[in-house]
Amino acid sequence: MAISPIRPKWKGTLTDRERFNRQMHYQDIDRCFNMEFGYWEENFHLWKLFRDHNIRNNREADIFFNFDRIEVIGGRTWMSPPFETREISRDSKHKVIINSDGLLAEVPLDSHDTIPHFLRSSIETPDDWQKVKHERFQIDATRTLDIDALKRAHPDDRVYPLGINTGSMIGKIRDMLTFEGLAYACYDYPEMVEDMVETACRLVEHSLDQLLPHFQFDFAAGWEDICFNKGPIVRLDFFESVVVPRYKRIDQKLKAHGIDIWYTDCDGDVRPLLPGFLASGINCLFPYEVNSCTHPADLLDAYGRDLRIMGGFDKMQLGAGREAIDRYMETLVPLVARGGYIPFCDHRCPPNVSDQDYLYYLDLKEKTFGLT
Repeated sequence: MAISPIRPKWKGTLTDRERFNRQMHYQDIDRCFNMEFGYWEENFHLWKLFRDHNIRNNREADIFFNFDRIEVIGGRTWMSPPFETREISRDSKHKVIINSDGLLAEVPLDSHDTIPHFLRSSIETPDDWQKVKHERFQIDATRTLDIDALKRAHPDDRVYPLGINTGSMIGKIRDMLTFEGLAYACYDYPEMVEDMVETACRLVEHSLDQLLPHFQFDFAAGWEDICFNKGPIVRLDFFESVVVPRYKRIDQKLKAHGIDIWYTDCDGDVRPLLPGFLASGINCLFPYEVNSCTHPADLLDAYGRDLRIMGGFDKMQLGAGREAIDRYMETLVPLVARGGYIPFCDHRCPPNVSDQDYLYYLDLKEKTFGLT
């Protein structure tokens, strides 16, 4: 069923692609690029606005709210094949499953958004890793991309920004080993973890080599969820000596094809990692969580035009009512004016935000940063 937008698209004189590129390069724009990161799964059940219009997921919500279009494409840069997801047991409130990363996990029966309780990883020793690597991390025909189909989907004359996926050097390894497992493995089996990082890098390079010659990409997009509210979960010396050099290899390929905007999705306090990110070519933070780090103005002031940020509208203020939304929006006005910054909720919008307050937030954002 076709989705009818509930709101008109923001007025503008540039295409979405032109606007994104100019905003990320500190050039004059007609108005701010308009996007959001999405919503908790509960929002699609709790918000009457979504229920009444049968909006079931973030993709549909982007169309429903008529946001500017932004897309990312990439290849299979992780397990192929993944582990088969299957149920092991259940009680009245939870079930234990093997997930696609091979983790034994306890999850709620009602499937509400929460971090699973991980019980055990399939990889605990170097021998475990070698077995899984042989079975699921080979460069083979399953990783060959249908370039013609992708070009039909994203033609050269598109009017929206298109990004290339740069995968994950260490975040998906955290998923596979668990938070605690990665922290211990960096001490107990550093050679094993480095081989995992190298394997991830080669898979990303294989994908990039297939895609880069055929598209004019506007940005690159990665995922490294390796921080919490006290900083990174890996040692900084390990990150800088093992992970950063792989980023630099990827950056060489990106720069050779004219890509100079590269964001990575990393929650938590990213400040200790930021020098390594910037040195390796990652120059944009996304979706930039505020409470576990700092107001985006602090980092943009500290790093100047070397850094961009996408996100950074404090979800706590978004859920604190309209006066709080007004106050926080005002703090972002100078950041949009300087360029290199696109405001939206600093992660998935949580269900404690009412749908009516969210519409108020969208209206205020248009009034503040739209074309007047």
